[in-house]
Amino acid sequence: MRIGELAERTGASTRSLRYYEQHGLLSAARGSNGYREYDEDDIKLVSEIRALLSFGFTLEDTRPFVDCLRAGHASGGSCRESVDVYRRKLAEIDAEIGVLLARRAEVAAQLAAPCMRRRK
Repeated sequence: MRIGELAERTGASTRSLRYYEQHGLLSAARGSNGYREYDEDDIKLVSEIRALLSFGFTLEDTRPFVDCLRAGHASGGSCRESVDVYRRKLAEIDAEIGVLLARRAEVAAQLAAPCMRRRK
């Protein structure tokens, strides 16, 4: 299939597909006319990349998942390297939650302080 069809079937823009290819996450054969040609497996790769990006992973974070799928695994998250990325990302999210909870507590304290003064 050509790049336009892959874009349509995955919801990715053709620009994104070229970007993934530029970073080695996607590869295309070239037809005799020079057009990029993709196969059905590329749909799964692009879908995996897009899903991970939507969860806040970086493009580089997606590489182990793509490699896992290319190795023939049913899920990009079933390889050790992918699990390591999941664990690292989860730790980052937990740290962000901690920062947000601390900020929330500070804002709540600031909100409560003037309210307590007005009541007296």
